[in-house]
Amino acid sequence: MFKKIITTAMIAGLCFTAAPEKGEAATYHIKAINVAKSNLGVPYKYGGISPTGFDCSGLIKYAYAKAGKTLPRTAAEMQKKGKTVTAYQSGDLLFYAPNKASKATHVGMYVSGGNVINASSSKGVSYFKTNNRYWKPQFIGAKRI
Repeated sequence: MFKKIITTAMIAGLCFTAAPEKGEAATYHIKAINVAKSNLGVPYKYGGISPTGFDCSGLIKYAYAKAGKTLPRTAAEMQKKGKTVTAYQSGDLLFYAPNKASKATHVGMYVSGGNVINASSSKGVSYFKTNNRYWKPQFIGAKRI
């Protein structure tokens, strides 16, 4: 009987703890970040969507797919999804475009501590800081998926 009560309590507890706390990244965000991190150093490949080579949106789409979320293929289409945010949490998508155009041409995923993981043509899958001299002036917004 005691075992049955403990099992029931554990199952009920899982139901209550499955939702993220306010201000805490959802579990799938953490999974997506871990997938992206596991691909650090993978070379850039235009149109790439696998660990043999990624472009920016290919990395994000792949990481979120492995975490159980389906995203569109391009940065511009991803930009249309989710909720606009100004205070970043782990897993948020940050969008960039030359000359502050309204349509995103680059996307990265916020990790923490001002770090963004992305696939860039010059460094492949790598990190940059949100205050990076190159990326900061091209920033056009962030979304939480």
